[in-house]
Amino acid sequence: MDFVGPGMEPLEDTLQRLREAFHAGRTRPAEFRAAQLRALGRFLQDHKQQLQEALAQDLHKPAFESLVSEIVISQGEVDLALRNLQAWMKDEQVSRNLATQLDSAFIRKEPFGLVLIVAPWNYPLNLTLVPLVGAIAAGNCVVLKPSEISKSMEKVLAEALPRYLDQSCFAVVPGGPSETAQLLEQSFDYIFFTGSPHVGKIVMAAAAKHLTPITLELGGKNPCYVDDDCDPQTVANRVAWFRYFNTGQTCVAPDYVLCSPEMQGRLLPALQSAITRFYGDDPKTSPNLGRIINHKHFQRLQELLRCGRVAIGGQSDESQLYIAPTVLVDVQETEPVMQEEIFGPILPLVTVRGLDEAIDFINQREKPLALYAFSNSNQVVRQMLERTSSGGFCGNDGFMHMTLASLPFGGVGNSGMGRYHGKFSFDTFSHQRACLLRSPGMEKFNEIRYPPYTPGKLRLLLLAMEERRCSCTLL
Repeated sequence: MDFVGPGMEPLEDTLQRLREAFHAGRTRPAEFRAAQLRALGRFLQDHKQQLQEALAQDLHKPAFESLVSEIVISQGEVDLALRNLQAWMKDEQVSRNLATQLDSAFIRKEPFGLVLIVAPWNYPLNLTLVPLVGAIAAGNCVVLKPSEISKSMEKVLAEALPRYLDQSCFAVVPGGPSETAQLLEQSFDYIFFTGSPHVGKIVMAAAAKHLTPITLELGGKNPCYVDDDCDPQTVANRVAWFRYFNTGQTCVAPDYVLCSPEMQGRLLPALQSAITRFYGDDPKTSPNLGRIINHKHFQRLQELLRCGRVAIGGQSDESQLYIAPTVLVDVQETEPVMQEEIFGPILPLVTVRGLDEAIDFINQREKPLALYAFSNSNQVVRQMLERTSSGGFCGNDGFMHMTLASLPFGGVGNSGMGRYHGKFSFDTFSHQRACLLRSPGMEKFNEIRYPPYTPGKLRLLLLAMEERRCSCTLL
């Protein structure tokens, strides 16, 4: 497909239009950036009901979850960027050496140019708009590629969002894999991708052809260690909530629990109690539990239900894309449920003999996007933090670290590269340009660096190159 948007404009023409707007400097003034951010905020407010309906249609997402994890977070990022835009944009003064004491040295935060943002389906509003906020705040022109899998949200974003943003600087490209492939053939100044490691490698290979810098927000199998000294019901409440939130279709959800056999015995009835309290005796009828995105993912999850032994849940109904909140035990490391990211309401419990074995188990695998540790001992939590590596870490809770815009969100290794949220988003979409402004005069001071070289000149030059933090001047 060669066309985008309601007007069916050729893709090449769209990209050319956006590049021309950027090179004309349209997106650089703070006033323009702020105006676009305010417009994005109006879009969220004006279409709040429509957005919630789209999320309900795509994922059967409860209004509570839609507000908390999609709309409120997106609006919060807009508000934060508006409050801090001037400070973020300001040149950052840096220390100088003796030779440059009379000069101006600073870092300028410049926009990259034309940015491509490729978003996923599981949080189709949040994971589209939060990076968009950073790209706008940093002064870029943007091509947005929402996921075609979350069809209702794609429709709202493609039809309504362009009416709020300056269409000479921003475009939404709907469509499936062929449209994404066509976009990746183009040359962008930055690419921001959220999705699976498999597709992330395809995106990275495409970016490499143009030497395009890239952020990859991927996923993986996030471990959750539960120490023997924990209160099992407290752990179960927290683990059940963040495992089954959005029906488990969350990149930072725990993919498996590591605990002792004794703790497993205590945790199972506590998890059953939490699941019943949250979703009732028949979760299928609960208004608080979503559905699987489509039949393809439902069938993939059905296969994972065959792993180990079902201890809780396990029921499913393909006609409603429903899978009950499920807990598996007696799972083998070689089974598919322990080899791939689950991305559904299934939680395997894996037994280990203690903290050391749990850490070894984690470190033998790819670095996860998030890692969780529950213990009444600060030392145990800190040991897990210090002896492992992950994109993010939370002790004694689930993905609450995601609610802090003051913390960066991103992966490491197989779970991704780069970071965003809050100012980190602005920094991601900004080129930090090193700048030194020198005087055209005082040439006499430069004689020490010119040939003919002498030992005396070398001594003076080395002295002049030493960093000075004081505001002294050349005498």
